[in-house]
Amino acid sequence: MRHVIALDVGGTGMKAALIGVDGGLLYEARRPTGRERGPEAVVESILDFAAELRTYGEEHLGESAVAAGVAVPGIVDAENGIAVYAANLGWRDVPMRRLLSERLDGVPVALGHDVRTGGLAEGRIGAGKGADRFLFIPLGTGIAGAIGIDGRIEPGAHGYAGEIGHIVVRPGGIPCGCGQRGCLERLASASAVTQAWAEASGDPDADAADCAKAVESGDPAARAVWQNAVDALADGLVTALTLLDPRTLIIGGGLAEAGETLFVPLRAAVEERVTFQKLPAIVPAALGDTAGCLGAGLLAWDLLDTAASPGSPSSGTDAGTTHSSEVTA
Repeated sequence: MRHVIALDVGGTGMKAALIGVDGGLLYEARRPTGRERGPEAVVESILDFAAELRTYGEEHLGESAVAAGVAVPGIVDAENGIAVYAANLGWRDVPMRRLLSERLDGVPVALGHDVRTGGLAEGRIGAGKGADRFLFIPLGTGIAGAIGIDGRIEPGAHGYAGEIGHIVVRPGGIPCGCGQRGCLERLASASAVTQAWAEASGDPDADAADCAKAVESGDPAARAVWQNAVDALADGLVTALTLLDPRTLIIGGGLAEAGETLFVPLRAAVEERVTFQKLPAIVPAALGDTAGCLGAGLLAWDLLDTAASPGSPSSGTDAGTTHSSEVTA
C-alpha cells in the first residue's frame, strides 16, 4: 500500500499516522516528546518515531513510505525546512527537514507550522471543505489562525500570517507575553477563560470546561466570565473578517468543545458587530486533535505527483483497517 508518514509534534506529545493515497489512516500511534530531557532529546525522539513508522510500513504495508510530513509548533521556516524556535520545546534553528530525510533514507519531507497544517486539513477535508476562502482559529492555550485560500494556507511574507491572537482588542488591558496589552488570546483563549473562572469562582482548580458547565447551569458569575470572552473573541473575529473576507470561520481548540454554549452567543455577537461586511458561516472544527496529523499527511502528498494526492481522480483506494498504538506520557 502506497503511503506517507505524518507527524504532529506538540509541547508534550506527538501524534503520528501512516496515510494512504486516498487519505485513509492505515496506522496511528502516539508518543511523549520527552521535553524534560532537553531539546536535542526531543529532536531525536521525533527522528526515532519516524523511523519506527517507516519500519512498520515496510513490515505491515509491504513498502516504505514515499514521503513524510511533520507539523511543529513555534516559528517555522517551511520553505527551508527549519524549525526556527519553539518555546515549549526549547529548540532553535533545527534543520528538521534535512534530519528527517536523512533518517528516512532520503525520502522527501515537508515541514509545516502546527496551526497552519491543522488548518490545511480542516480546509480540504474537514469543516471548510468546499470553501474557497476560510479562516481556521483554534482556541487553546493561546489563539492562532490559518488563512485558507483555494486549498492552500497563506503563510505570509515572513511566515507569521494568521496570528490573530495578538490583535489588540482591549487597548491598555492585560499584559501579553508578546509585549502588548489587551491581546485577544489573553481574553478569549481556553487558558484565559480558565484563569478568569478560577478567580471568579474562588476555585484554583477550575478550568474553562468547568466554566462552560456553570454557564449551562445558569450561574451568573460564569455567564459574566463567558460573555467577556465571547465579546472579545467577536471583536477579534470582526477585525479578521473585515480584512480577509472569509467564506467560513472554523473555530476549534479546547474552548470549542463547549459546542453551542460557545457558538450560539458567538454567532450573535459577531452578527451584532458587522455593518457592511458579509457575515461568514461560523462552524466548529470537524477533525479534533487529528487535524495536525492529517494536515502533515497532506503536506507529504503535496510533495509528490498530484496524481497520487488524496482525492485526485487517479488516486487509489487502498486504505485498509486502521491500527493504533498509544504510549501515554
